[in-house]
Amino acid sequence: MKQRLRGTGLALSILALLAAGSTVVRPAAVGPPAEDALSRALPGAEKPTPDLARRLEAAWAGRDSGYVPRARHLNADGTPSYTNRLFLESSPYLRQHAHNPVNWFPWGDEAFERARRLKRPVLLSIGYSTCHWCHVMEEESFEDEGVARYMNESYVAIKVDREERPDLDVVYQRAVQMLTGSGGWPLTVWLTPDRRPFYGGAYFPAHDGDRGMPVGFLSVLRRLREAYDQEPSRVDQAATRIAQAIRSSFAIPSGGSLPGAAVLDAAYRRYASGFDSVYGGLMEAPRFPSSLPIRFLLHYYHRTGNPQALAMVRLTLERMAAGGIYDQIGGGFHRYSTDGRWLVPHFEKMLYDNARLAVEYLEGWQVTREPSFQRVAREILRYVERDMTSPDGAFYSATDADSRAADGGLEEGRFFTWNRAEIEAALQRDQARIVEHVYGVSAAGNFEGRSILSLRQPLDHSARALGLAPAALQTTLDHAREALYLARKHRPQPFRDEKVLAAWNGLMISAFARASLVLGEPAYARSAERAAAFVLDHMRRDSGLARSFVRGRAEGAGVLEDYAFMIAGLLDLYEATGGTRWLSDAVALDGVLVRLYADSTGGFFMTAADQDSTLARQKPGYDGPEPSGNSVQALNLLRLAELTGDDHYRGRADRVLAAFAPSLSASPTALSELLLALDFRIGAPREVVIVTPHARAEAEPLLAKLRAAYVPNRVLAVAAEGRDLDEQARLVPLLEGKRANGGRATAYVCERGACKLPTTDPDLFARQLAGGRPR
Repeated sequence: MKQRLRGTGLALSILALLAAGSTVVRPAAVGPPAEDALSRALPGAEKPTPDLARRLEAAWAGRDSGYVPRARHLNADGTPSYTNRLFLESSPYLRQHAHNPVNWFPWGDEAFERARRLKRPVLLSIGYSTCHWCHVMEEESFEDEGVARYMNESYVAIKVDREERPDLDVVYQRAVQMLTGSGGWPLTVWLTPDRRPFYGGAYFPAHDGDRGMPVGFLSVLRRLREAYDQEPSRVDQAATRIAQAIRSSFAIPSGGSLPGAAVLDAAYRRYASGFDSVYGGLMEAPRFPSSLPIRFLLHYYHRTGNPQALAMVRLTLERMAAGGIYDQIGGGFHRYSTDGRWLVPHFEKMLYDNARLAVEYLEGWQVTREPSFQRVAREILRYVERDMTSPDGAFYSATDADSRAADGGLEEGRFFTWNRAEIEAALQRDQARIVEHVYGVSAAGNFEGRSILSLRQPLDHSARALGLAPAALQTTLDHAREALYLARKHRPQPFRDEKVLAAWNGLMISAFARASLVLGEPAYARSAERAAAFVLDHMRRDSGLARSFVRGRAEGAGVLEDYAFMIAGLLDLYEATGGTRWLSDAVALDGVLVRLYADSTGGFFMTAADQDSTLARQKPGYDGPEPSGNSVQALNLLRLAELTGDDHYRGRADRVLAAFAPSLSASPTALSELLLALDFRIGAPREVVIVTPHARAEAEPLLAKLRAAYVPNRVLAVAAEGRDLDEQARLVPLLEGKRANGGRATAYVCERGACKLPTTDPDLFARQLAGGRPR
C-alpha cells in the first residue's frame, strides 16, 4: 500500500511513546474459581448473564461427540476452564478462541453498543483458522490470563474470521497498511465505538522483550488505552482522518474508454522485467504462486507467439512442482514459500490456491504437452478428492500449517517433513534409498533437523544417477509416495477448516470441470456437479448466495466473489457436461449481481446494497492470491454474451473494463485476471458447437482435437439431437439450426456468429480451431 498516514499525529505520538519501551510488570496468573465453568466470570470480566450462561450450557450439551477443547487452561476433568461467547459461533476460527480467557465478542451491534456504554475502545482481531501467526498470538497473548484480564477490564474485544467477512478484513487491512506500510494476519486494530480505526498492526508478541522486540502487546494495550482516555480529541481526529483516507483509497478513478492491446504488452513487460530466470516466478521472497499469472502469460503467448512468455511459464511451473512448496507425498500446494527457491513453505494449504494452480497446470500441459504438468494437475485434484471433500461433495476451505507435537503444543510443518528413520520404516530398503536420493533427504535435514521433500534435479537425471529407466523410476516413486502417504496418516493431523465457502467452491468447481473437459474424464465433472449442487441447494437464500456453510447451516451474506466465482464454475460445468441447470443458474446469479451489487458507472461492489457494511463500500479492483470479483465477472459476462447471443452482457463487460481502464493503464499487473477478460474482448473468441446424433459420448473424436488445442478465448456447447438440443437451444441460440450431418457428430466453429463450414472430420475441425493467431 503506497498511501500511508505518516502525518497522523496520534499515531506518531503513540509510536514515540511505545518506542520508549517502558517496563511493564506482568500480572500474576489468575486461577479459575471453583464454580461451574460455563457460568464462571472470565478474568477481569463480569459473570455471564443468566441468558448467556444458559446458551453456553445448551451449546456444551449439544457439542459434537469427541469434541476436544482447544485450550491451555483445563479443569481436572479435562473440560475447559474458560468459555466465552465464541463457543456459540459456527466459524471454526472463532471456535478456536472459544476457550480463551478473553471475553471475546463476535462482530455485531452488541459489542459496539457495549463499548459505547462503557466508554471503552474496541480491540479488533482478524485472522483465519489455518494462520500460523494467528495461533502464535493466541498462545502467547490470548491464552495468557494476565493479558486477558487487562483486555477484559479495558476493552471490548472482537474476533472476526476474515474468510467469512472479507468485507471487514479489506477495510481494516487497508487502515493498517496506511498506518504501517504493511499488513497481514493476525490483524490487530484499535477502534472507536463507532467502528473507526485509530491504530493498528499485525502480530504483537505478548510482553516487552519477547521475540527480541522491545515493546509487547500488553504495553501497546496500556498505552493506547491511556491515549484513548487522556487525549480523546486526538483519538477522534486520528480516527476521522483514517476513515476518510480509507474511503478515498476505495474510490476508483473515473472510467475511460475500452483498453486496447497496449495494456497487455505493458503487463507482459513488467512481469518479464521482474522474472527470476533461475527459479521462476518473480524475484521476491516470500514467494507466492499467484505473483506470476501463468494464465495471462499463456494467453499472451497465444496472442503474440512470444517465446519468452512461454519460457517463463514452463520454468515457473517446473520449479514450483519440484520445490517443497508442493506436497510431494500428498499432492497440492502450500500457500507460499518463505524463500526464493520454492523450498521452505508456510505449510498451510488453501483451497483457492490449489484450484487456480490445477487450472494453470492443465493449461500449461495443453500448450507444452509436458507430461509432468498433467501429472501435477491430477495430483492436486486427487488431494482435493481425498482430503478436502465433504461427504456431501462440497469442498473444505483449508488445512493448517501446524499439528500437535508430543508435548501437546503446536509444531509447524511436522506433519509434512521427514527424517531418514521414518522413511526407512515405511518403505523397503531399495525404495527408501531411491526416495532419499530423489527428494534430497539427509541426516541434517533442511528444516529444523528434518527434511522437506523436494526434487533435487529433474527425474531423468536422477534416473541416470540411479541406473534406472525414467519410467521405472516414476513407477517406484508412485508406489513409495502412496506408502508414505498412508504412513503419514498416522501422525497427528493438521487442523482442517471444514467450512464451505461459496467463492472457493466456485474456483474448485471450475478446476474439476475444466479437468474433465481437458483430460476427457467424466469423473471429474461428477465431482464438480456434486459441489455445485451442494452450494446451489444449501447456500441460497431468496435466490441469493450465502457466504459460507458450516456446522449444518448457511451463514452470512454472499459477497461479489461468491457470485463471480460460482458463475464462472457453473459456466465451466455447462461446457463440460451440457447440463442446462448450470447455465440457467449462472444467469440467475448474474441477475442478483445486477440488482444488488452493480455500480451504475461500471463494475460491482463487494457487498450488496442492503448489506451491513462499515466505513466504505469497496469496489474490488486488485487481484491478489484470489482474483477480484470484478475481474472474474467481466470474463463471465463476455462468455455469457457469446453463449446467449445477448449483447447486453457484452455491454456490461465493456463498462467493467472501461471503469478499470485508468487502473489498468497505471498498473496493469494489479489486475492480471482482468487482462484475461480484455484479451477475450479484443480478440476473436471462437464459438464452438458440436451436435451429435444421439449422445454426448459421440462427440469424443472431435472433443479429443479440442483438448489437444489451446484455444483460450472460446465458448463451447455440445448437444445431442432431439430433446437435449431443443432444451439447450432455448438458452444457447448458437445451437439453433445446427444438426448432426449424415448421422455423425458435427462441429461448427464460428466467430461473432459467422461460421466456417460444418465438419465431421476431426482433422479439419482441428485446423479450424487453429485458425490465425490474434495480433
